[in-house]
Amino acid sequence: MAIKSVILSGGAGTRLWPASREAYPKQLLPLTGELSMLQQTALRLSGFSPDEVDAEPLVVSNEDYRFVIAEQLRHIGVTGGRIVLEPAGRNTAPALTLAALAARAAGADPVLLVMPADHVINDLEAFQAAVSEGALQAEAGGMVTFGIVPERAETGYGYIRVGAQLDGAATARRCVGFVEKPDAETAERYLAGGEHLWNSGIFMMKASVWLAAMQKYAPDIAEACTHAFDGCKADADFLRVDKAAFEACRSDSIDYAVMEPLSTDTAAENGVVVVPMAAGWSDVGAWDALWEVSAKDDEGNCSRGDVLIEGSRNTLVHAGSRLVAALGCEDMVVVETADAVMVAHRSRTQEVKKVVARLREQGRELAQTHRKVHRPWGWYDSIDSGERFQVKRIVVAPGARLSLQMHHHRAEHWIVVRGTAEVTCGERTFLLAENESTFIPLGHTHRLANPGKVPLEIIEVQSGSYLGEDDIIRFEDTYGRAPA
Repeated sequence: MAIKSVILSGGAGTRLWPASREAYPKQLLPLTGELSMLQQTALRLSGFSPDEVDAEPLVVSNEDYRFVIAEQLRHIGVTGGRIVLEPAGRNTAPALTLAALAARAAGADPVLLVMPADHVINDLEAFQAAVSEGALQAEAGGMVTFGIVPERAETGYGYIRVGAQLDGAATARRCVGFVEKPDAETAERYLAGGEHLWNSGIFMMKASVWLAAMQKYAPDIAEACTHAFDGCKADADFLRVDKAAFEACRSDSIDYAVMEPLSTDTAAENGVVVVPMAAGWSDVGAWDALWEVSAKDDEGNCSRGDVLIEGSRNTLVHAGSRLVAALGCEDMVVVETADAVMVAHRSRTQEVKKVVARLREQGRELAQTHRKVHRPWGWYDSIDSGERFQVKRIVVAPGARLSLQMHHHRAEHWIVVRGTAEVTCGERTFLLAENESTFIPLGHTHRLANPGKVPLEIIEVQSGSYLGEDDIIRFEDTYGRAPA
């Protein structure tokens, strides 16, 4: 029986601000290598044979991330999978229920390997060995969770209490119960006792086993998700579930909805099975967690981007757009992006969420978006702005095109700096080559497209009384976006 990977990719990751933003969260970022965390997750089962692992994953995601996710998967050769779109965030139990319904609708009952898209696993061999052990238990009808062998007395994770090893199993053990995040003294006791593992949030079970458990322990969620999935519509690689039905579903996690009640249900034929795992795991919940799992120099420093470190110890420096130099820093985190810089003591990085909350209270877009904004056709970077003007660098992928649109409050100048542009302005459609330009008057219907085989890059200069992104009237759109 093939394992079907289910990747949950709906989180916002605000504690990794300013690199992670609500519109482009941490799972889409390359925080620990050249690939994004989503891409690393999708490739985590490479090495298994096609008979063992279905090469086409199921991804459950916020609708806002759909095009970026599809493009990132395409870049690593992962095609043919389905991306199930959640109209609203309802936590992991409804997300997994949608994935299980999608798997069953395809006429199969695979073993689902459920993985958050924003975790780090450094030891793939150990991870895959644990997955093989979990698959045996899941094929037999078990509900499997993976417990991380603790490396320290951690107060930031929930714990799983484990019982005796199962008969005939290599490592799998019975789950005795789930424990909330402990205080420091309790965490020390858990570490010394050897009966508690960190709760990884990674699970395995047959699709039918999950759906049956939801019917038993959270029937209202099961019913709402079933109604939502019954109304789903296929759109290229995407499955769009019924918005109203899904929004009526209550929010709950996999742990609270099923795992915890199942672990204490004495009448259940199969309880929760725990597979211990020591694979260099981290949920990268904050910058200090990223420092823990990153490669370090002899002084305990780790860096990414254009960074110079002198006379510093146990410090993380993340440079996104320019040179960052750290001198005499100890136990610090420095994160730079094109529009924000965050400096914190490593012991205080969990409090970054307070900064994000203040930005939201002030109505500042820095909590939601980067200066560089990804679109299904490519991306734009707002490189300068002032009173009544804005300058953007726009890159359009080969064969892609923007919507046919119009603005009420701004005019635009386009200068081609790379590639060939196909421009529609009013009734005219024409080509622009490198170093050529055109003017789009206020109120004129227009469109920009890339008919070539290399990325099209233009500089756009906007001028007018209002330059917000909501001043767009869409008449036609290749990507099915609603009129703005």
